[in-house]
Amino acid sequence: MISDPFFYVVAVPAVILYGLSKGGFGGVAILSMPLLSLAISPIQAAAIMLPVLMVQDVVTVWSYRRTWDRATLIHLAPGALVGILAGYLFAAQVSEPAVRIIVGVIAVAFCLDRWLRPHPAGGARPQNWLSGTLLGTLSGYTSFVIHVGGPPFNMYALARGLPRDVFVGTAGLFFAAVNLVKVAPFVALGQLTPGNLATAATLFPLAVLANMGGIWLVRRMPTGLFYRIIYILTFVVGCVLLAGGVRAVL
Repeated sequence: MISDPFFYVVAVPAVILYGLSKGGFGGVAILSMPLLSLAISPIQAAAIMLPVLMVQDVVTVWSYRRTWDRATLIHLAPGALVGILAGYLFAAQVSEPAVRIIVGVIAVAFCLDRWLRPHPAGGARPQNWLSGTLLGTLSGYTSFVIHVGGPPFNMYALARGLPRDVFVGTAGLFFAAVNLVKVAPFVALGQLTPGNLATAATLFPLAVLANMGGIWLVRRMPTGLFYRIIYILTFVVGCVLLAGGVRAVL
């Protein structure tokens, strides 16, 4: 178990950001891993955060248990499983900067298309196996490799025109399943050690409180404002990923 006080100095805001993200503000948690990496290695940080995220998943899934979209999950799930498997098998062969650049470009292009190109009223796109599989794969892969699976999920789910609570509930179920599947690869990699699990357990109370706070805020926010924030967060996350990837390459 980690006893270094500095770890908890950076872990507290990181867990709060994860809680807000799980509560519905997908994207704000992009700062969590860099914060934790100031105190410990990124691999250990990911291992400690996985149980924390799973606890938050329980809160989100229970809170939105009646509002989720089955068709969206069905279209994303197969690709997500492929992405997680690819992350486990081939992460060492694909550079992290390359992954960041790819996801960043797609996320930024998606938001710019939405903002700059006219869309017909009520122009929600129908479910699509091709885009669902591609974006599901990208979400599963990036969730495993760089712990940022939100932008690809947002790109698919936002285009489906889901009501606010259905969008959040669907995201909650999707990432709960993704995190559950990630347990076996993390065990195989030897990262879920007793020390890491004990450290994660000390963060559980804060994780639950932060998650409940995010849910409380989302449910009191007008739907239009919520979706504007989600699009902005998706765009900002895309820019951060793109800039970080380009900087690492250069």
